[in-house]
Order: sequence, then structure tokens, then C-alpha cells
Amino acid sequence: MLSRHWSRIAITLVPLVFALLHAINVLPIGVLQRLDDIIYDGRLRATMPRTLDERVVIVDIDEKSLSEVGRWPWARNRLAQLVDELFDRQQVALLGFDVVFAEPDESSGLKRLRQLAQGELKDAPGFGERLARLQASLDYDATFARALQQRPVVLGYYFTSDREGRTNGVLPAPVMTRESLQGRRIAFTSWNGFGSNIGQIAGAAPLAGYFNSITDGDGKVRSIPLVAEYKGAFYEALSLAMYRAMMGMPTVHPGFPREGISGRGYTGLESIDLRLGGKSLSIPVDDRVAALVPYRGPGGAGGGSFRYVSATDVLAKRLPAGSLKDKIVLVGTTAPGLLDLRVTPVGETYPGVETHANVISALLDGKVLVKPDYAIGYEVALLLAAGLALAFSLPLLSASVAVLVSAGVVALVVALNFYLFLGQGLVLPLASALAMAGLAFALNMSYGYFVESRHKRDLANLFGTYVPPELVDEMVKDPDSYSMKAASKELTVMFCDMRGFTKMSERMEPTQLQELLNSVFSRLTGLIRSNRGTIDKYMGDCVMAFWGAPVETPGHAALATKCAMQMSEAMRQINEEHRAKGLPEIGVGIGLNTGTMCVGDMGSDIRRSYTVIGDAVNLGSRLEGLSKAYGVEIVASETARKAAPEFVWQELDRVRVKGKEQAVGIFTPLAPAEGMDKALGDQLRTWAAFLKAYRNQEWEQCDLYMLNLQRLNAKKYLYELYAERVASMRLLPFDPTWDGATNFETK
Repeated sequence: MLSRHWSRIAITLVPLVFALLHAINVLPIGVLQRLDDIIYDGRLRATMPRTLDERVVIVDIDEKSLSEVGRWPWARNRLAQLVDELFDRQQVALLGFDVVFAEPDESSGLKRLRQLAQGELKDAPGFGERLARLQASLDYDATFARALQQRPVVLGYYFTSDREGRTNGVLPAPVMTRESLQGRRIAFTSWNGFGSNIGQIAGAAPLAGYFNSITDGDGKVRSIPLVAEYKGAFYEALSLAMYRAMMGMPTVHPGFPREGISGRGYTGLESIDLRLGGKSLSIPVDDRVAALVPYRGPGGAGGGSFRYVSATDVLAKRLPAGSLKDKIVLVGTTAPGLLDLRVTPVGETYPGVETHANVISALLDGKVLVKPDYAIGYEVALLLAAGLALAFSLPLLSASVAVLVSAGVVALVVALNFYLFLGQGLVLPLASALAMAGLAFALNMSYGYFVESRHKRDLANLFGTYVPPELVDEMVKDPDSYSMKAASKELTVMFCDMRGFTKMSERMEPTQLQELLNSVFSRLTGLIRSNRGTIDKYMGDCVMAFWGAPVETPGHAALATKCAMQMSEAMRQINEEHRAKGLPEIGVGIGLNTGTMCVGDMGSDIRRSYTVIGDAVNLGSRLEGLSKAYGVEIVASETARKAAPEFVWQELDRVRVKGKEQAVGIFTPLAPAEGMDKALGDQLRTWAAFLKAYRNQEWEQCDLYMLNLQRLNAKKYLYELYAERVASMRLLPFDPTWDGATNFETK
């Protein structure tokens, strides 16, 4: 069955091919990547917990702080006071800075005082001694460094990429070396410059992490690289450094893909492994050694994800002592002028410091979102399963069922994707499968409408004049199953001839005769069509029809017989109308035969028609001509009678028609089998006994049976015919070669 729809299947497979090429990065389609981002953003917003994580607190250098303390950067002695307050009075567990201290603090004037002491005030009495006593309190960098020493502090810095590769400050120690990668080429995020903290501060707090994020093509921050590369060494992000500090400083190792389907052919890292005291923790990463930021809420002080405390309130000791006890504290800014607001999937002015807070929260919960290394394999498998299912099912379905199947496939794909996202934290591509399913459905339906529907319209136009509309409707559901090509099939053919039109034509105007003939043909044609018959042709006052083609019709002989009986009754009604109008009555003769016939489109290059030919057709035509000889309206062959046991039949004779050497039995239908009464049954049994005696040339028995038959139905012409035959044949000597058949030499 699918072979008839190969072109429609091929059309449906086109979106699958392009989706697969996109999935394996042979032909990346930007629109699909953008759509995946949109889907991810919407799914992220829909599933954000929007709850407060009390473990992480953000000390915010906000507009209020800038207004009370002064513009940024603040003097380092103020920052030292902030650090002391957080550790001594508030008792925080860990402090991280989402700011960098890249330049020495000269706000105290110490540098200028030193220049004066060595220059114009060199000889001033007591100036040098006084400066020596004040120097410790005026060295704000040293003051800040002393506040950081021996405390759990993680500094921040940033990497850059520019042509000069400028550097500033001191980098922390790398967490991994190239040797640990075992020669593998990993697609780390890489930079050629950095801006870090001055040596004095970096030396006091040697643990630091960069606060760079990854900005996607649409300008949104969706992920951060947990480990990045600079000149062959590998450094950690601020969030990872703070997490390690909380966990007791486990060492960082590359997590290579495991052997198997997910690891085969993948050259990236599967995870970042943290090891401490024989225990290991794996943090999944994508092919850029990055993790998606699992945003908890819309961000900011009013976002409800993290507690925000104004830095000036901490400095002014407005918080009760111990308010931040055992908290992880991040110092950052939400002030627009300090340019640390970012565009994210959950907000267009999202504080950069809260990005790191989200990652820390996820690391603590073990719920890091990641696009796994086997995402490509998953996408390819999903596309193949969904695409092939649609390609091989849609061509076989009606439009309404195709909609339901396509919607079901999309629902399954989306449900699986959401299950893996919510249950396993896996971010897997979805856009390609949705686009493929949508386009496959659209192309399939378009092909069905513009191509196959045209085929169906052509089929309807082709067969519509022969076949009832109901059968045409069945045919257009599967047009490839029907054609005009000739084939041999067992069918039932009918010839219906109207008698009396010759006399009428002599008395009526041509237009009147045409109108009358059309009216009669219309009524008879309606009966043929209502019984699933196919009109073959009109031949003067004769109509030819057949049953069983082009649509396979079980019980075609019974339908033809039923139709013939209805046509006979219709002619009686027509004659009643004619009598009322003073018109002559019309007789009818119908011949039925069931047998193997050749059916198809036949004719010349100039004119062709869908018709049946063969010996079985010729026999049907001969039987129609016998109806008048036997005084009945319907004459059917023995094969037709056997194929329609639903009716009561009366045998008429065994005949040898012109062109046939073998005698055939002929019958006429009397009534539906369930409508036969006792009287009719008695009459048919007597008639069967008569025919047996007739064929045995037992004329006395025939006379006896005939008396009974004429008593039961005195006006029946068939009985009169056989009474005359018996009277004639009894005058002849017994003929042992006679088979009881009647020969007809005329058509």
C-alpha cells in the first residue's frame, strides 16, 4: 500500500533530511537555533522556582550606597571595614567579590606625602617621623589586604580578548594544566588578556575566580564557562571557586566521556570532577565546558530569589549582629552606572552578581542545567523516529486523522523533552523536531491537496458520468487503486431495453420523444446508481450497466437483481402515468448475466469509453432479447441466479443462444427470498416437476402438472407457452438425443 504513496512519502521526508543536516552541524539553520533559544527561555521562565534561597546573600553596592558613601570605587579602608563587619559582627561563612581591584588605591594621599617627604619637605622638622607613624593607616591597600588575610574570601577578576592581549594584575593559580587533558583538544572558552587584582590584594586572598559569562548571538546570557583557558593554563569561574571553598577546596579534574554511546566520537569534556579525600563529585558541562545558568526568578532586590542587603547598611552597622551568620555572601552592584546589568532570558536588566548566585545555588543543590555531550545523538534519534513515523503514516491517513497523529507526535516529543528537563536537568534540542513535524505535516497536506486532490478530481471527472457519486467518493479516498486500464474481473452485466418507442416515435415530435426518453432514462439511471451500478452506455432506447467495477462490490449480482426488479416496478408506475396522459405504454426487457468480463477504457484515439466486453457480456445481451419470448421482464443466467441466493427464482428454460453451442439455464426473479409465501412455494415445486417431465418427454405427466399450474396462475404467459410446446412436441416421436434446450438463432 505504501508503494502507491512513494512520492508523498518522499516529500514528507524532505524536512527530516534538512533537520538531520542541521542536527549534525553539516547545514546549521540559524532560525532553528534561535527557536531553540526561545523554547529554552520560555521553558526556563515557566519552571523557575521563584523561591528565596536563604543560603546566599548579595551585599549590593546600590544607588543608596553610592549616595551615602560616595562614588565608586570606594577607598579600600572602607572596603576593609565592610569585610571586618561581615566576618566579625555578621559571621558570614564565605565572601566573594564580583568586583576587581585592578589599580592601587591612592585616595588617602600617601603617595603625594611620600613625594613631599623626598622633595620640598625633605628638610622640614618632624615631617618624616610623622609620616612614618601615619603611613600604616594611610596605606589603604595594605589595610584591605590585612582584612582579607586568613579569611574565606574569593576575589573576582575578568578575562578579555583584544588584539594587544593586554594584562593587568595578578592571576590566581590555575586549577588544571594542559597535561591533565591527556592530549585531548577541548573547546574551552579562551581569552588572550585579563584584568585582575593588584599583587598586594591578590597575595592576601589567593583564591579567585573570573566573573565572565557567555553572551549568545541574541545578546542574552544563558551560560557561564566553569573552566576557561588562558595561555595553556585553565582557570575557574567565580561561582565554582566559591563552591569549592565551601566544600573544603577539592581539586579540579577533567571528566572525560565514559565509554559507550554517549562517549563515542565526542572530544569534549563530560564534566568537571571535584575530588577530595577519596570522594569525587561530577559537575556536568557542555561542549564549551560551560553550564547553563538556572535562574531562580526575575532577578534584583524585588525578584525574591536571593536576599539583597545594601552595602551602606552593612557599613553603618544597621543590620543586627549575626544577621548573615553562616551565609555565602557576594559583593556586587545593581547600580546602572556601574554597568553590571545583563540581558538574560528572565530579564533585560539582570544583575550580573545574581548570575553567579544562581550558579552557586544550583551547585549546592546538585541541579546544574546542562546540554549533555550526547545531545546530537539524541536529536538525530528523535528526528529519525518522529520523521519516519510521520512520513510513512501521514500519506495513509485522512486529513482529520493526520492532524491528530501529527499533534500526538509533537505532544510526545515535547513531553519527553520536558521530562528530561524537569527530571534530569538536561537541556536537549526541541526546535528541529517541532519544525520538522510541522513542515512534514504541511508538505504532506499540501501535496495531498494540490497533487492528489487534483488526481482525485481527475478521477471523479473520469468516472463521474459512469459511476454513482457514492462510489466516486469511495474511489477518491484511494485514487491510486483505480485506473482505466483493462482487466479481467467477475462482474454482473445488465441490458435494459424499452419496447414501444418505435410506435411512439411515429406519433410524437422529436423533442417530445427526446423529453420522454430522457425522463425514463433518468428514473432508471437513478435506480442503477442507487444500487451501486456503473452506467456503461445508452444505445437508443436501451441502457447498459454493470456491477463490480471500478469499485470492488461484494454481492454485485444481488444488487443487479434488486435493481432490475426495481426498474420493472418503475416501468409499471411510468405506464400508469402514461395511461393518465393518454400516452402508449412502454414495455421493458432486462437481461442479467454474471461472469468473467474484460473491463477498462476502450475505443479509438478519437473516442473512448469505460466499458465491458466478452462472451459473458454478449450472453447478457442475448438474454435481454429472450424476455419477450417468455413473457417476463427479467431474464437472468444460471450464474447470476447462483450468485444472488437472496431472491426467489423461477427457471424459464435451458436455451442455446446465437453464437453459443452450450445450453445455459435461464431464470427470472420473483421476489426476495424472505418474502416467499406458501402458495408461491407450491407453484414453484409444481413447476420444477413439470420441467423435469418436459425434459424427459413425459407428456401425460406434463399435462397433469400444467393443469395444476394454470389453476394456480391461469394468466401467466410462461405456462401458456409451455402448454403449446407440449401440444406440438407430443406429436413427434420420442427423441433420445434431445437435451430439453431451446435453440434461438436470432439476436
